[in-house]
Amino acid sequence: MIALGQTYFAIQTYRQEVADHFNELDEDRRRLVVRGDIKQWNQLLAETAHDAGVITNEEFAIFQNSGYMGLYGGLDVDDIHKRKGLDVGQKILDYMGSTELIANLFRISQTEEKLRKDEITGAKAATVTHYKVGKEVRGAIEKIGGTMPEDLPTPEKSIQQVEKEEIARLKEKAKAGKLMLDE
Repeated sequence: MIALGQTYFAIQTYRQEVADHFNELDEDRRRLVVRGDIKQWNQLLAETAHDAGVITNEEFAIFQNSGYMGLYGGLDVDDIHKRKGLDVGQKILDYMGSTELIANLFRISQTEEKLRKDEITGAKAATVTHYKVGKEVRGAIEKIGGTMPEDLPTPEKSIQQVEKEEIARLKEKAKAGKLMLDE
């Protein structure tokens, strides 16, 4: 139990340090940081959507799908899954590069804020809002000449693979007594 706690705090410390030096990170470490942020924001979005009236699992699936459809030019979760060549059970967000993750983080955070700020009520209204926010984010990407999310490359490693590699690296450093707070 103590070892688990030490590992947890080492990872959390590492995540904070990594976030402080984001621009200096390699792509996999950037992905790790942003994916962690998305997990937190998705939980907040789910709570806010629930408060707005997205109650059932089916309503939530439709709500989530609509956000993707707005951002990905009409592609739904299944379309994105196929386009990335993922197997059943593999999560789309775990196979995104940092740029694509950041676009999704923006979509998620802005949808959560709009639902809350505008006091959106009802599953249908929340779903329409999620779609519109996704579409606006897509429009911003297009306006600045960015690459559309569906056209960005799919990383070879999943977020879970990157996490395992980082945990193994940190454990090795800890065993060698070389774990520094800035790693």
